[in-house]
Amino acid sequence: MGSLGMPELVIILVIALIIFGPRKLPELGRSLGKSIGEFKKASNELRSTLEEEIRVEETAEKRKTMRDEQDTAIAAATTPPVATPSAAAATTAATAAATPAPPADETINRATGTDPVA
Repeated sequence: MGSLGMPELVIILVIALIIFGPRKLPELGRSLGKSIGEFKKASNELRSTLEEEIRVEETAEKRKTMRDEQDTAIAAATTPPVATPSAAAATTAATAAATPAPPADETINRATGTDPVA
């Protein structure tokens, strides 16, 4: 079914005039116009309410995502890296091998960097 053209509207108007009479027709037109206006107002109100609720929900979802990302970043920044025991032992062994200990009979004065006076 398509839209109503001018001939269809004239036929409907003539049938309404015959059924309701010339006295009631203006009242019916007024009440029909008010009803259509109220319907449009209610549907616009419903549409704006739905759009507002969708916007609020999207904003809440974005905030939750941002909070989760911030919490993850904070947790990653505050948690120290975990060293495995084998890696710590290997690091200690490598450091000990790289720095030889001074011989027991040759002690050096740390303050001046010279041999001690006998």
